[in-house]
Amino acid sequence: MDYVSLCGIAVGLAMDAFAVSITNGAVTRRVTPRFAFKVALCFGLFQAGMPAAGWLVGKAGESIIKAVDHWIALILLSYIGISMIAESHSKKKSGVECGRHDDISAKALIMLGVATSIDALATGVILPSAVGASTVPLMLISIFLIGIITFIISYAGVYIGKKFGTACAGYAETVGGIVLIAMGIKIFIEHMFFNG
Repeated sequence: MDYVSLCGIAVGLAMDAFAVSITNGAVTRRVTPRFAFKVALCFGLFQAGMPAAGWLVGKAGESIIKAVDHWIALILLSYIGISMIAESHSKKKSGVECGRHDDISAKALIMLGVATSIDALATGVILPSAVGASTVPLMLISIFLIGIITFIISYAGVYIGKKFGTACAGYAETVGGIVLIAMGIKIFIEHMFFNG
């Protein structure tokens, strides 16, 4: 099995989760190891689970996945981003401290997990041939490595976001919402115009 290619694919898949982890760290008032672990675990599980689902669906479902994955990412990330911006503005109008949350809801975290890992569904279809994971045990190793690499990158992203959020506390929530919307648009454009 080609572990170098597998690690490259895993890092590439984790980049959306990394960007959203930075946003989560920036908009959370008190970033703790437990919070970072929760975010990283969610993204790691989704990034491992989606290729597994894609692998199980196989070639038959590849065209369906590719037809809708970018729409799902755009809708979910835009919805969460717009909600964050609207909440920030309503807090400013009511005089409440804005820009930071105490935590992230399970619903929002799951939506982010789905949105950032939806492209990994299609990756699961081609993963066996791309990295030489020709047997079930090798495919399970591949899925596990993708999840672990995403977990590590996302965990680090939360703390990078914490530094950013501390520096820009008053605007972190609005900026975070804009970043999520931009991520959704980026995924959509890449799939519409560059994945033919």
